Amino acid sequence: MDQNERLRLDDVLSKISAKELMGSELQESKLIYSVVGFIPACDMVDNALVISNLGYLLAQKGLNTCIVDLKVFNPNIYHYLDAKPSKKGHGLIRVLKSDKVDFREEIQATKYERLYVLSPSPHDLLEEYFDFDFDHLERVIDTLKGMFDIILLDIPNNPPLEFCLGAMKYSHVGFFTATERIEAPSNMTRMLDFASSVGISTAKFTSVILMNIQDINYDYKGFKEFGFNIVASLPLIKAAYAYSLEGKLYVRDNPLVNKYFLREMRRLADILGNQ
Repeated sequence: MDQNERLRLDDVLSKISAKELMGSELQESKLIYSVVGFIPACDMVDNALVISNLGYLLAQKGLNTCIVDLKVFNPNIYHYLDAKPSKKGHGLIRVLKSDKVDFREEIQATKYERLYVLSPSPHDLLEEYFDFDFDHLERVIDTLKGMFDIILLDIPNNPPLEFCLGAMKYSHVGFFTATERIEAPSNMTRMLDFASSVGISTAKFTSVILMNIQDINYDYKGFKEFGFNIVASLPLIKAAYAYSLEGKLYVRDNPLVNKYFLREMRRLADILGNQ
């Protein structure tokens, strides 16, 4: 993290002293649902695309927003936000390992005001993440709740992994991201059945964000029959993916942004930001 990034981050987190970061009670967000999880339900969806653009819109509402990439085996949020990847042994893994680490050293400030990211390093060894349990993740999320107004969790769809079920457990509200795939409703049901079997409340994960909609003859009633509620439908926009390859945000950088895509993204931002 360069000096300018550190100064920007210190400015936002100035209410948190080193002592407070060692375990004292932190100030909670003014939002009721400040920890929001996103889980992919099937192939052909892109959590990072949704979360990065949504995070920007929430930051534009004046909310200090932190995106946490929990895809510890294949992190990519940093690229969507045009941020540098964490060095090996830094970022998410460092705050998981110790409760005495200064979070301000591991959270990256993006080039967007009030938008920050906590990411694993793509250079970390995979086996380093096998020893963490729910308590480690809970401590990290609890600390972030005292530092930011809203936290967006990019959750891997990998039920045996603690970063999947643990993130579901500690989310206040959650969304599945899905597309027009016949297996999507049943995949979500199986995931929730498994989470419920280990004592995790699943009612908070019944909302669905449809993305990459291509206007095919798809039976959307299947989601309702399985008990899910579609809260947004994002059309397939090639430019959104093209912009992400360059580390740009479609809703910010494209002068000809698709009005339906923008409308649905703003609806999500309003749902989460106007509590």
